Amino acid sequence: MTGKRKANAAGSTNDLRGDVLRVLGVLKVATADQIQRLSSPHLSFRHTLKDTAALRKEARTASHRGAANDLRGHGLSIDGGRTRSGEEVRLLTAAGLAAAAIDLDRIPEEMGGMPKGAGRSGASHPMTVNETVIALIRPKPNLDLLAGEPAEAVAAAQAAADAPDGIGTLTSYATEVALPVKGTWKNPGFGSARADIVLTAPESDVPLLFIEADNCTEDAALIAAKFDKYARFFKRKEKDTDGIDKPMWRTRWSTPEWDEYERVHPPVLLVFHQVGKRPAKTQIAKVANLTRSHWQGRRYPDGYHTYDGCIPIVATTLKLLREHGPAGPAFWRFGRDHHEPLLDAIGNPRRDAALARLREEQRRREEREAAAQEARRPVCKDCGNKFTDSRWTAVDRRVWDQEPHPHLCEDCQDRAVEADQQAEADKRKRQEQERLHQEQEPSRSRSSPAAGSRASGPNAERNRICHDRHLTARPLPNRLVPSAQTPAHPLRDASRPPPWTAPISLQHHLLTTTPNLILNGQ
Repeated sequence: MTGKRKANAAGSTNDLRGDVLRVLGVLKVATADQIQRLSSPHLSFRHTLKDTAALRKEARTASHRGAANDLRGHGLSIDGGRTRSGEEVRLLTAAGLAAAAIDLDRIPEEMGGMPKGAGRSGASHPMTVNETVIALIRPKPNLDLLAGEPAEAVAAAQAAADAPDGIGTLTSYATEVALPVKGTWKNPGFGSARADIVLTAPESDVPLLFIEADNCTEDAALIAAKFDKYARFFKRKEKDTDGIDKPMWRTRWSTPEWDEYERVHPPVLLVFHQVGKRPAKTQIAKVANLTRSHWQGRRYPDGYHTYDGCIPIVATTLKLLREHGPAGPAFWRFGRDHHEPLLDAIGNPRRDAALARLREEQRRREEREAAAQEARRPVCKDCGNKFTDSRWTAVDRRVWDQEPHPHLCEDCQDRAVEADQQAEADKRKRQEQERLHQEQEPSRSRSSPAAGSRASGPNAERNRICHDRHLTARPLPNRLVPSAQTPAHPLRDASRPPPWTAPISLQHHLLTTTPNLILNGQ
C-alpha cells in the first residue's frame, strides 16, 4: 500500500486516471468539474447535503482532481491555468496525448491539435466547446450507484435518466480537427479550416457533423469566412485506396453514399454562447445572410428543396441546447422559418416525405399492375393450377403452334410429354412386329410339303404356284447356265452377238418336258 501511495500520491485508481486521460484526450482542455460530469455523472447527485454549491462541487470532483494530479506526477498532464471563474484547467502533455490515443484507439493524426492560448486567455472558447459536447451527449447517471442518497437527489437523478437521450458517447467526438484545403491531415496548408468539434455517431443517425462554437465575440464576417474554407475542403478530392478520386473527407469518415440526384456536403452546426456583447440572435441572422451562397437550395414543385452541392448550416445557442437537448426544438436550419430537432434540421424531412409519397404511389401502382397481371395468368386445363412465372414466360416466348401442350402447366406438360413418348414407342413397336410378321409368312409357306400332281381340290392351284416359286428359288445346274469364265470358241465369229440364253423358268420347263417328249416319240 505504501508503494502505491508513492506512485500515485493522491491515491487515485486506474479507472479514475483512465477517465481523466480519455476526457482530456478528446477535449484537450477541461476542468475537474467537466471531467466528472462526463465520466461519472452519478457524482453530480451526491454530496447534496453540503451547505454551498462550491462545497458540493469540491466534494464531487475531489477524486478526479486527485487523478489529474497523479497524471501530472507521471508527466502526462500539466496545469493549464484557470478559467475566468477561477477553476483550474488541466492539459495533456505530448506523452499524455499519445497515452490517450491508445486508450481511445485512435492514431495520433486523429487526436486533433491543442487549442491555442488555452491557459493564457481564461480558456473561454475551450470551455464553450466542452459544454457543447456535454450538452449533446447528456450523460445519464447510474441509479444503482446512488443507493442511500436523499430522496430529492434520487428523484433528480431519475429525471435526468428519463430525459431524452443525447447523441453519441465521448468517443464519438473529436476536437480541434484540421480540415486541409492543401497539404495533409497532419500538416495542413495555409488557408485550411479547423473544426472545433467533429461528431461521428451513425448509431444516432448522425454519420458526420462539424460543429463550430462561438462566444459572441467574433465578427459575423469572420465566422462566415470559415464556410469558404469548409466549401474548399469539401470540394477537395483525393485518390482513395481503390484508385478512384473521392472527396478527401470521405477517405477519413464513413458516411452513406450520395443520392443519384443530390450530393449534399456534411452539415455544420453553429453553437453561440452569450458571453460577448454581440447578441446571439443578431449574430445568427448576419451569418445566415453572409453564407447564403453556401446553404441556399432550389425549391421543387412538390413543396421541398434540394440542396445539391450545398452545405446544410444549422444554428442554436448553448442555452437552448442545454434546455432541450438534441431531440428538442432548439435548432434553426438556415433558410427555414422554425426551430426543430437536430436530426430534422440537418436532414430534409420535406423531401423525405415527398419521396415517401412517391414511393407509396409507386407501390400502389405496382400492386394494381400485379393484380391485373395475375388476373390474366393462364390456368392449367388439366389440374386447374395457375401457371408459374417461368411457365408463362416460356409459353409467351415460343410459337404457340410449336408448343406441344401450351394449355398445361409444367408438371402436367411433363406427364403429357412422357405419355406422348410412350405412345410413340408403342406405335413403333407394333409397326416393327407387323413388319417381322410379313417377312416370316413366305418362309412358313416354303417350309410346307409340296402337293405336286397329287394335289386336288380348291388348294391345288395355290400349291402348284408355291411349288413353282420354290423351284424357281433353287439354283439350276451349272451345265444349263454358261459361266462367264468360258473362253470364246475359236471358230465362232466374235463380232456376232453371243447366243441367246433362255430364262431360268423356260430352262426349267424344258428340263421337265423334254424327257416326256422323247418317251412319247415326239
